[in-house]
Amino acid sequence: MLKVYKIFFIALMLYTCISCASVEPKRYSAQIVKSYPHSKNSYTQGLFFHNDTLYESTGIKGESRFMKLDFEKAAPKNTIKFADKYFVEGSVILNGKIFILTWLNKVAFVYDAKTLQYIKTYSYPRAGWGLTTDGTYLIASDGSANIYFMSENFEPVRQITVKKDGKLVTDINELEYIDGKIWANVYTTDLILIINPDTGNVDAIVDCSTISSRHSVDAHADVLNGIAYNPLTKKVYITGKYWDKLYEIKLEQLK
Repeated sequence: MLKVYKIFFIALMLYTCISCASVEPKRYSAQIVKSYPHSKNSYTQGLFFHNDTLYESTGIKGESRFMKLDFEKAAPKNTIKFADKYFVEGSVILNGKIFILTWLNKVAFVYDAKTLQYIKTYSYPRAGWGLTTDGTYLIASDGSANIYFMSENFEPVRQITVKKDGKLVTDINELEYIDGKIWANVYTTDLILIINPDTGNVDAIVDCSTISSRHSVDAHADVLNGIAYNPLTKKVYITGKYWDKLYEIKLEQLK
């Protein structure tokens, strides 16, 4: 009987090791479907759709603002401007409220999504980078390998660590929640990661280098940053800091 148990235990351990083994991420290239204008004055930090309307938050002290945009023209319909001391980062709408992070100011702002009226300022315990939502929680990055799930009051719920092939991936930046996965820019690279929100494992990698290269000749343009998903049309858009274009993209799997 003991021998049977030993065999069962070994088989169970082998099954566990196999099931927990890292799976090689799928690889895609981002292909342009259509391009739209984007303001070269926007140091893009947060980008998202809500009720078929595009919103954007931009950084840099003295330039930080949050905008409700005319999608086709990249023209702001409404704008929230911030004091020069604030460096605004990621933003999102959840349950009728706009949530906006700051980089090193250690505060987060909340506004009414309909009126854009100020509601409250929260103390924020870490550097603010990307921000998105799964419809229940706020999901934030801080430039490390960690992604944080929080309540609307910025109370911690849980966190995951982003890993590719079992190794940590740092510089996780702007975030978007798409069909049950977290899409994340990796700061200073041309890559977008598609991350399992339960495990932190990278399920897929999207190479955007052919799109980023279009802006390499522009000395003013900065890195890829900005992912927006319109759930009404099922379309994905990307841009970059000080880019003059916003792109609707499709994924093409690489062999």
